[in-house]
Amino acid sequence: MNHPRPSDTGPVLHADDVDVVRDGTHLLRSITLQVHPGQHWALLGANGAGKSTLLSLLGAHQHPTRGSVDVLGHRLGAVDMRALRSLVGHVNPRHPLNSPLTVGQVVLTGATNTTELVPRWQPTDAETAHADRLISLLGIADRTHARWNTLSQGERGRALIARALMPAPRLLLLDEPATGLDLAAREQLLTSLEDLRTQHPELATVLVTHHLEELPTGTTHAMLLREGRCLTAGPVEEVITSDHISKCFNHPVHITRDHGRWHARAR
Repeated sequence: MNHPRPSDTGPVLHADDVDVVRDGTHLLRSITLQVHPGQHWALLGANGAGKSTLLSLLGAHQHPTRGSVDVLGHRLGAVDMRALRSLVGHVNPRHPLNSPLTVGQVVLTGATNTTELVPRWQPTDAETAHADRLISLLGIADRTHARWNTLSQGERGRALIARALMPAPRLLLLDEPATGLDLAAREQLLTSLEDLRTQHPELATVLVTHHLEELPTGTTHAMLLREGRCLTAGPVEEVITSDHISKCFNHPVHITRDHGRWHARAR
């Protein structure tokens, strides 16, 4: 297996005609997706549509059953998967942390790609300064020394985005980052994502959700998944339409967009 180094040319992600089969069941069928630097994709679909399965492929957590997946220019199956995962920022709101680390310590674990602090490991001054900048960028500087178990779900979500950005990845994957957030926390999270995209214009993101209201205004592209198949994919204004969303969720809805944000209501 090759030890990966991030490729600076070409797409950051390329899935080509991918199937995923588990226990005889197709979780994904014939999925093709290409993500380039600076693009911000949304994967939309009902529960069980295959969104999280596709995200696990893109994050180098599993192999396709058929087809090929290239992450940062490296083909899954011909590369050290664990090393490749360290080059991708992956935000999972169900972060399995058991220790009462502070926000600053949690963000620093992004430098070692571990959940807990590594024994006897000490961050460099540059790493500490980088963590502080990211914590400030995500709007939680006043919580730097707060313990994990005292944080709100929204504060945890923004801390995990800062953690994912520690190794300066070219790709950030967000798995339903607004899960469990109240209205204010969701809006703070979306504002943080917009600030992030402004300050890191080359960063590519892929965000999984089944709520249109959770899409940041900077979303550039979208893929709609239904029962493991791609219903449609492309520039967001062509994909998120009343007809497409109605087919995707098998329910007649009317889509509106106001100040860059989407809203759905039943027809």
